[in-house]
Amino acid sequence: MKKSLIVAAALLSTAAAVQAEELFVNIHSGNAMAQGAGLVLAGQALEQKASVRVLLCDAAGDIALTGKEMPTLKPRNVTPQQMLQGVIKAGAKVEVCALYLPNTGKQASDLIAGVTPAKPAEVAAHLLKPGVNTLAF
Repeated sequence: MKKSLIVAAALLSTAAAVQAEELFVNIHSGNAMAQGAGLVLAGQALEQKASVRVLLCDAAGDIALTGKEMPTLKPRNVTPQQMLQGVIKAGAKVEVCALYLPNTGKQASDLIAGVTPAKPAEVAAHLLKPGVNTLAF
């Protein structure tokens, strides 16, 4: 009985550790395929129950703008913005970097639903947490 409890506790702690995985994806490229690659991996991480946070900087911030025209990417024939909306719907936290809006003349109201301006102190604190894996595109 004692051995069974130890095994059960180990399994539960392993499951909790898997669910605690966090992925931080920084997308700054203006290239639609690079943007798509980052968003595909973010989506896959979400499907595997990871917590995902996406930071859009520089030209990649444009994919968060309402009404922005973008190329369609194969094989699913979706735009980077449609992919972004998919990861938002799946639970990702998505932000544009703090420099994006003031340097592009845009406002928070120009962003699609689910995207907010980042707060640098919060982003830095998140990155410093143990267990956060990072990707950059």
